[in-house]
Amino acid sequence: MRFWHGILNDKNIEDRGPPTLAHFWGYIDKQCAKPLNSPFPPRNLVYTPTLDHHHSHQTMAEKCSHHKNKRERVFKRCCACLLIIGFIILFVILLVWAILQPKKPRFILQDATIFSLNVSAPNIISTTVQVTINSRNPNSKVGVYYDKLSVYASYHNQQITYYTIIPPVYQGHKDTNVWSPFVYGNNVPVAPYNGLALSQDQSNGAIRMIFKIDGRVKWKVGTFVSGRYHLHVTCPAYIPIGNNRNTGIVLGTAVKYQLSQSCKVSV
Repeated sequence: MRFWHGILNDKNIEDRGPPTLAHFWGYIDKQCAKPLNSPFPPRNLVYTPTLDHHHSHQTMAEKCSHHKNKRERVFKRCCACLLIIGFIILFVILLVWAILQPKKPRFILQDATIFSLNVSAPNIISTTVQVTINSRNPNSKVGVYYDKLSVYASYHNQQITYYTIIPPVYQGHKDTNVWSPFVYGNNVPVAPYNGLALSQDQSNGAIRMIFKIDGRVKWKVGTFVSGRYHLHVTCPAYIPIGNNRNTGIVLGTAVKYQLSQSCKVSV
């Protein structure tokens, strides 16, 4: 009823005569063209959005590029921080090292006591020797931890005894340690020419042997203890065994020879 009442009250329709079907459709168009007073859309109104695919792809690409650039900036900052921290640590270590000036420990082969040194065959040697080794730490601010030290004897660049282990020990500032290990080897096979050379040296009255120490050391500065470093000590020994002008000290069946020979140290 309201609908027809609106059509009948339309002034334009009154001016054009009685209402017809054309007047009806014209009134419908006019009412649809007016803005809606209700804040809600009509129930039957279906909203179909129109997407701009080009704009959508461009927006997603911009977002991905923004996140990628952000990750790159974070990665670069992390790398820069790590490099700066590493440089600072290295600088501190070098500074401490330069201030303290740590020196290698010094070793001296004091004496060697020969209990047996026999060539039972051209390629078989039996040896029993006790050596006295003096070790001194020349540093006034750096301590030394000796770890896994092994002593053995060699002749003409060939090992002729087994390894003898020296117990781990800490050496304080300007301290001195003395070790007297036994190095021995029973029926150790060697090159035939070394057995013949050893017999010849005994006949000549002197034997040149080398006593070696291999192990690891750690430096201690205050409460800081460094990592392990390889230690190699080489002590040459010229033993006048069988010499007519024998300068050794007879100790029962053994003969002790004073050497006082400096050793070469490599860390």
